Amino acid sequence: MFSSPLARANQHLSLFGFLKVPMIGWCRPKILSIDDKHVTMRIPLGRRTKNHLNSMYFGALAVGADVAGGFLAMAMAEQRGVKISLAFKSVNADFHKRPEDDVVFTCLDGDKINQMISESIETGHRVNQPVTIVATCPSLHGDEPMATFELTLSVKKIGE
Repeated sequence: MFSSPLARANQHLSLFGFLKVPMIGWCRPKILSIDDKHVTMRIPLGRRTKNHLNSMYFGALAVGADVAGGFLAMAMAEQRGVKISLAFKSVNADFHKRPEDDVVFTCLDGDKINQMISESIETGHRVNQPVTIVATCPSLHGDEPMATFELTLSVKKIGE
């Protein structure tokens, strides 16, 4: 049986969370859509991810922003057959409202990330650029941002 690209992406994310970054696995993110321009993923609000105010805990929000920006870069590099070293160098976050239900994280910087990977392939150097991730709570507030993250993504082509 063949699985869809979205199902494979979610399997990859689950395995990555289990093997490499257990905090990601703990929060149970699910990719809702992904292509070469964007990624949209959700973290459910539940016992593992909520705080004492019954809204999503700051740490879970940070995991969502990390996964949205990082997974898009990993998927694009894999699609191009390139291995990259990926890290975040800085984080800036603005919290607008308390997300009191499942949170959807969206990164629309696919073109920028693709250019970063191309530049690293061409130069062999690490490339740093800010990417934006918007967190929404669609069930309660539609497309209104609950938080906006700007993470400085750092990529470098590795190996041959």
